[in-house]
Amino acid sequence: MKSLLICPDKRPAMASLTEQLPLAHFPVMGQSLVEYWLTHVACNGIKQVALVANDRPESVKNLVGDGARWGIEIEVIPELRELTPAEALNKYEGILQSGKESVTLMDHFPGLPEYPLFESQAGFFAGIRAWMPKSRTPDRIGVRELSLGVWVGQNARVSSAAIVQAPCWLGKNVLVGAHAIIGPGTILEDGSLIESKAEVVDSYIGPDTFVGQGIIVKDSIAFGSTLINWKTGSVAEVPDAFVLCSLKRPQHASGRKWLQRVTEICAPAKEENELFIKDLLINKETSP
Repeated sequence: MKSLLICPDKRPAMASLTEQLPLAHFPVMGQSLVEYWLTHVACNGIKQVALVANDRPESVKNLVGDGARWGIEIEVIPELRELTPAEALNKYEGILQSGKESVTLMDHFPGLPEYPLFESQAGFFAGIRAWMPKSRTPDRIGVRELSLGVWVGQNARVSSAAIVQAPCWLGKNVLVGAHAIIGPGTILEDGSLIESKAEVVDSYIGPDTFVGQGIIVKDSIAFGSTLINWKTGSVAEVPDAFVLCSLKRPQHASGRKWLQRVTEICAPAKEENELFIKDLLINKETSP
């Protein structure tokens, strides 16, 4: 049995988030949309998948490889534009063995077509919130439900003085400082770093994103220094690295200042936490 998955093209509502990655590759709770779909079709007995992609198909190919991770065969087919399911079925019916149910436009999470992801930022956030309890797919390793509605990845470190309110997701290698408030309705992607006394509510914090001390992020999508209010659609670039920034890009602040500020997050810091923080700083300062 074969399946054809159509990767979504760029969408005007998501333009601020697709400069670095195509939508199919965008990270949500530690995995991308295409990874969730491949897990879904593999669990349903699909053995061969064709991925049709027009937005940076080489990036999609690098992510999924040959499909061995899912025990399936994957072919990535470049296209000049996004095809509708009907167009894809007509063009590629030779590689399909069943009808139109084998062709899917990945503009939603598996089983949640009522939550279109890319029509608006509000729709995107509603979709990822609805997906939160379903994202612990069979292939996930190291994700645990710390308490009802609170999911935590490997090596996540949360201060005992922080407040974490369900529902929320904390990815692997996340750091949350003392007296920070996380949730409800919050996703902290892998490697994000929330400083002491910060508050993050009903928001998505992208991978390797730093939120500074005492900063309040509400009803927002933060990705590096980009801050989007998903209710209003407003977009802003935050110039102050000690307010909001990407840990993967060089910053104007010196490494010593960063070490001092970041170490405070886990105060009183243990030796293993200090080594972990130093590794983060080394990666930040040496990344292109």
